Amino acid sequence: MTTHPLTVVKCGGNPAVDAAGICADLARLVRAGHSFVLVHGGSGEIGRLAGRLGVPQRTLLAPDGVSTRHTDSATLDVVVLALAGAVKPRLVARLARHGVPAVGLTGLDGGMLRARRKAVVRAVVDGRTVLVRDNHSGRVDTVDTTLPRALLAAGHLPVVSPPAIDEDGRPVNVDADRAAAALAAALGADRLLLLTGAPGVLGDPDDETSLRSTVRVAAHGAPDASATGGMALKLVAAREALAGGVATVRVADGRVADPVTRALDGAGTLVHLAETAAAPGPTGREVPV
Repeated sequence: MTTHPLTVVKCGGNPAVDAAGICADLARLVRAGHSFVLVHGGSGEIGRLAGRLGVPQRTLLAPDGVSTRHTDSATLDVVVLALAGAVKPRLVARLARHGVPAVGLTGLDGGMLRARRKAVVRAVVDGRTVLVRDNHSGRVDTVDTTLPRALLAAGHLPVVSPPAIDEDGRPVNVDADRAAAALAAALGADRLLLLTGAPGVLGDPDDETSLRSTVRVAAHGAPDASATGGMALKLVAAREALAGGVATVRVADGRVADPVTRALDGAGTLVHLAETAAAPGPTGREVPV
């Protein structure tokens, strides 16, 4: 059996994304000798559970146009329950039904994802930039690859999601796309595939025929002037992965049949860096990102 380079796949949380199809496709590729880490979000499940529990949800728009979830303490509880208690077990069970030994992890396990908490977040409200506090989110700062490497070496497929652990040992929500990028860079993955509820990066967000085959993202600042919302954040993640040494990053459709195979074969949008970034240092047990 041929062994292929490591690929990190991010399964988007959009309800339109076919998680069952992604798992079935991963299983076929694993049997063919491919090696994967699966990272997942769960925006749809988070929203559904928040509604059931009566926890209000709020989106913050950063000055650079990137939108993120406001994670107060109640929302953090919902995020953990939705990802670790609902989405992850379903993914692990689906992979198991296809004969793939998967292990579900959050960034807390083994201190795998360490983040710096954002005590204050800048957001644009009614045209003014304001400071938002009571925030339990952060950005992945270091990745300890010990646990995922051990699982991969033992023939298991790691399934990873937020939360991460902050500098004070507390859980914090982190963006799953950027967590996938950090893991891909730290593990020395060859490819990062961001599977989402769209064909890829679109020239017109309302026109799915406007797929861009390639996108060149700026090394600093807003990654792409035409991208908004969740897609802008995916391009931020793509930029971070490329700067961290990942050779190939694609944003591709997670709603179609065989989505991973199609992305590996060139479907979706290939992302490049507009400027050459400094290469990362040698990989070790704990890698800054």
